[in-house]
Amino acid sequence: MIADEMRARLSALDPQILEIIDESEGHRGHSGFRDGGESHFRIRISSPRFAGLSRIARHRLIHETLGDIVPRIHALALELHEI
Repeated sequence: MIADEMRARLSALDPQILEIIDESEGHRGHSGFRDGGESHFRIRISSPRFAGLSRIARHRLIHETLGDIVPRIHALALELHEI
């Protein structure tokens, strides 16, 4: 499952809080929706690795950490917090 892959990769950021929410069902009938889900995700994460990083740098760090997962999904909402 994609959420499990995300969780494994994001663990490298030593998250204090990590929520990965599959919001796909809420997008049924919209672009990118796939039966079975795993097309639209929201990630809530708090990590000491975000200290001193701008909002854009935090987003880049998440995208780099997720790597080839990002092109396999349609939408990714990020809520990133410094500890």
